[in-house]
Amino acid sequence: MGAPALENTASPDTGTKKLSLKEKVSYGLGDVGNGLMFDMGQLYLLKFYTDILGISAFWGGMVFLISKVFDAFADASVGAYVDSRTKIGKRGKFRPFILWGSIPLAIMTIVSFLAPDFSDSGKIIWAFATYMLFGLAYAIVNIPYGSLSASMTQDPVDRASLGSFRAIGSQTALFISGIVVIPIVLQFERQELGYIVAISLMAILGVVFHFICYRNTRENIIREPKKEKIPLSILFKSLLSNRPLIVLCLAALFMIAATNLRTAVQLYYLEYNLNNPGLMAILTFLSIGLAIVGSMCIPALVKKIGKKNTFILGLVIGIVADVINFMLPTDVTTFLITFSIGSFGLAFALGLPWVMIADAVDYHEWNSGERTEGVVYSSYSFFRKLAQALAGFIPGVALGMIGYVPNVQQTAETLVGLKGLMFLAPAGLNILGLIILFFFYNLTEDLYKKIVVDLKERNADKNPDIA
Repeated sequence: MGAPALENTASPDTGTKKLSLKEKVSYGLGDVGNGLMFDMGQLYLLKFYTDILGISAFWGGMVFLISKVFDAFADASVGAYVDSRTKIGKRGKFRPFILWGSIPLAIMTIVSFLAPDFSDSGKIIWAFATYMLFGLAYAIVNIPYGSLSASMTQDPVDRASLGSFRAIGSQTALFISGIVVIPIVLQFERQELGYIVAISLMAILGVVFHFICYRNTRENIIREPKKEKIPLSILFKSLLSNRPLIVLCLAALFMIAATNLRTAVQLYYLEYNLNNPGLMAILTFLSIGLAIVGSMCIPALVKKIGKKNTFILGLVIGIVADVINFMLPTDVTTFLITFSIGSFGLAFALGLPWVMIADAVDYHEWNSGERTEGVVYSSYSFFRKLAQALAGFIPGVALGMIGYVPNVQQTAETLVGLKGLMFLAPAGLNILGLIILFFFYNLTEDLYKKIVVDLKERNADKNPDIA
C-alpha cells in the first residue's frame, strides 16, 4: 500500500509534471480528514466542557486560549523535526506522518470528549491536558500534510488547484461536522454517550480520508537528505531572509484574526441587531457554500491574473462588502446579499495562502540553499494559531467595552458597537493584511518561474542523473 520505493538519494525532479485529478482530489480529502477531527474542538468542545464535563465557561475559554499558544509552538517544533531528519524512508518525507499520525490523532479527538468523574480542579486539569495533547497530535499530521503540497508540484496552476481542493475539503469537513454531530448526540438519552458515538464516527472517517490522501499522492520534488542534522537555531534564523514567508505570515495574522473575530460575534449580531438568531443556519450554509464556489474559481483566476492579484482581489471584495454592510441600515435582506458577496470574495484570500506558502518553500531553497518544507509551513501555521488565540480572547474584552449585557435589550450604542465588531473591525484587520501584501510581497509570477528554472538547473548540476 503506498508509493513506489524511494531511495535515500535524490530522485528525478518531476515538479513540473501535471498532477492528475485523482491526486488533487485525494490531497483535498486529506483536509476533510483534518477537519473532521479539528472541527470537533472548534464547534463543540466548549459546550461539552460546560454542559457535560462540568467546568465553567471561563476555564473553558482559558483552555482554548492557552492551548492555542501551546499549539503554535508545537507546530514549530514538529516542522523543525520533520526537516531535521537525516533518514527518509521509502514512503517519503511527509506521507508517513499522515498515515501513522492519523491514528493517535483520532484517539486524542475521542479522548478530548470523555468526561471522567474528577473533582472540579481535576476536570480543569483533564481539559487542559487532553486538548494540548490533541493539539500536538494534530500538529504531527497537519504540518507534514500542509508541507506535502510543496513537494508534489512546482507548476503554478496545479499548485493553485491543490490549494483550491484543500479549501473545498476544509469547508466540506465543516459542513459535515455542522450537520451530523448534534443530531447523533440527540439520539441518546445520555448526551455524554451521544458525544462519544458521534465524535468516534467523525474520527474514524477522518482516518479513512487521511489514508486516501496518503495512498494517492506522491512526493515528486525530492532532495537528498542531509547527512547531519541542521541546528534548529540555524533553521529558524534562515527564515528571516524569506521575505515572501514573512509577508504571508503577517498578512495571515490579520486576515485569520478578522475571520475568527467575525465568527465569534456573528450570533450576537443576529440576535440583537437583526432580532433573528435563527438566521445562523442560513448564514452557515451561505458561508460554506459560497466558500466552496469561490475556492473552485481560484485556479482560473490565478492563471489569468496571478496569485498575488487574486489574493488582493479577494480581500478587496471582502473589505468593500463589510464597509457597505456597516453603512447600510440594518436589514436582513441587504445583510445576507452583501455578506454573501463578501464570503465569495474572501474565499480567494483564505484559500490562496496554502498555495503561496508552497511557493515560499521554493523561494527559501533558492535563496538559502536549504529545502525546509516543514519549518516554512510550520512558521505560517504558528502565526495562524496566534491569530486564533487572539481572536478567541479579543471578543470578550470588546463586548465589555461596548457595554454588552447578556439576555437584555441592548442600548443603541451597544448595537452600533456590535455592528462595528461584525463589520468594521474585520474590515480594518483585512485592510492591514492587504497593505502588507500589496507593498511587501515580492514573489512575482516571473520571479517564481525563474526560481523553478534555477532550482532545476542547480539540482541537475548536483545530481547528473536529473534530466
